[in-house]
Amino acid sequence: MERPDSPPEDRRQLRRIDRWHYADDVGSFLRTPDEQILGVLFASAGGAVELEQRNAWFAQIRLLKHALATGLVEGRIYFEYSIPRLGKRVDTLILSGHVLYVLEFKVGESSFTTGALDQVWDYALDLKHFHESSHNACIAPLLIANEALPTVLSATGTVHDDRLLRPIRVGRDQLLMAMRAAAQVLHGPPLVASTWESGRYLPTPTIIEAARALYAGHAVEEISRSDADASNLVTTSRVVDEIIASSRTESRKSICFVTGVPGAGKTLVGLDVANRHMDATDELFSVYLSGNGPLVKVLCEALARDKTHRGKAVGKRIRKTDALREVSAFIQNVHHFRDECLADSSAAPIEHVALFDEAQRAWNVEQTRSFMRRKKNLPDFEESEPEFLISCLDRHPDWAVIVC
Repeated sequence: MERPDSPPEDRRQLRRIDRWHYADDVGSFLRTPDEQILGVLFASAGGAVELEQRNAWFAQIRLLKHALATGLVEGRIYFEYSIPRLGKRVDTLILSGHVLYVLEFKVGESSFTTGALDQVWDYALDLKHFHESSHNACIAPLLIANEALPTVLSATGTVHDDRLLRPIRVGRDQLLMAMRAAAQVLHGPPLVASTWESGRYLPTPTIIEAARALYAGHAVEEISRSDADASNLVTTSRVVDEIIASSRTESRKSICFVTGVPGAGKTLVGLDVANRHMDATDELFSVYLSGNGPLVKVLCEALARDKTHRGKAVGKRIRKTDALREVSAFIQNVHHFRDECLADSSAAPIEHVALFDEAQRAWNVEQTRSFMRRKKNLPDFEESEPEFLISCLDRHPDWAVIVC
């Protein structure tokens, strides 16, 4: 993996892209003109912003300033926060005291729909399970419908007693009251903004265990069916396992290329290897990545459906969104992985092993340069997609394995 023309110290030059469009201390946010905040949001969006989005941001800024100034809330605020690796953006996060507030705004709405409640609930769950420094944080998801009449605020914990509240319905002029109600119910140590911001993508062990059980009993023959001889698949998986094990033992870095005709079972080999190395606390922790968006969706959908069906068979109700979250711990879109590595070029990904499906479709230098300039505001990016992805795993000081 080492490239003679690019020594390690050169590659360690910081190249950071924040996960949020706008962030500031609450006090500074309150003093900053609305138009200036909007300007930062527009610039960070990296493209044309529709009038509807502009109006929504403006309404959120005014509502937040009114509520936070009234109560002199201290902390840090984030607009358009991207949840690591999942490609989802939260309207607003507020880190204050011992609580992380997850805010979803429905500007102009006068009711609290089930879909909107599920949306903010899923954001909170994703942060709890996939963001390292949010694992043990107190999290309060708030759904704000600014045209809704004041409602009875209900701040209740989850059945897991994991410092995560059920979504709170927030009506007109109730935001500050809702935040105070959540803070009274939740108990935990103060959150440090710099520590929280540096949190990596890291699935919790409980999610990994669920994903292991999920795949061990899956029913996705339609996806895994291939014409390859079963013994050939077993042999290929075993050889990849041996390379992973020896790379760790001998502290070296390796790249494996798994080739074959369409239907030979390459995807199955990758999923099989990833499934057997899914413990985030183990050095062999692996992730299956694909640039084929439809494939990722089909795999995740099939596995999630299978989990809900198996749960139903034993009288256990499992939400589809919960099942999808579990699957997402080890099957991900390669572009989300890339974006996470772009966020901080000094940090190695949590995984030592990455399996890239359909690696032959990776972008060359010209395609990658154009994308980074247009979409990520990185005009000086001069690496092909394979080169950059290799450099991401190469950040590990000891060992790493890439399986293409």
